[in-house]
Amino acid sequence: MQINSADINNAIEVLRGGGIILYPTDNIWGIGCDATNPDAIEKIYKLKQRIEKSGLIILVDEPGRIPSYVNEIPEIAWDLIDLANEPLTIIYPKAKNLPKNLVALDGSIGIRVVNHEFCKRLIQRFGKPIVSTSANISGQPFPQTFSEVNSIIAKGVDHVVPETYNNPISPKPSSIIQLGLGGTVKIIRD
Repeated sequence: MQINSADINNAIEVLRGGGIILYPTDNIWGIGCDATNPDAIEKIYKLKQRIEKSGLIILVDEPGRIPSYVNEIPEIAWDLIDLANEPLTIIYPKAKNLPKNLVALDGSIGIRVVNHEFCKRLIQRFGKPIVSTSANISGQPFPQTFSEVNSIIAKGVDHVVPETYNNPISPKPSSIIQLGLGGTVKIIRD
């Protein structure tokens, strides 16, 4: 995939300014913001018409970034990341260095190591994780293509990444696994 530096730079400028972007991910179209900016996170909840209590997930560009945002990583997490052949979000207990309105009420945080080339490059250049949530009003279907994105969402973001980067690795939302400190594993979404 050819990635235009200007497209990355435009998205980074919006993220740094506290804005929201609409962008393709490993699987579906998402909306995101700087995962360390509580005001930007609040904008996402409002746009999605979603209650804050469930938290959001963040995307990182490589597994080595996870320890910056999780107090204790269950050992099995590394195996799951290595073995995943489709997008996988892991919910870790005890988030750290993240705004309160990003994490779930129990203090956990969902993190996915992104494989989508545009997303990976964006996060590398931005230098911080970005929030990722489906580009839909809460409760509506997930948009797999740009044409499926709700017009309220498309008009409510500050920047739209060009549709040319839409090349999903998987046509469905990521699998979600919740890990407990005692080694417990719970499949939330397969």
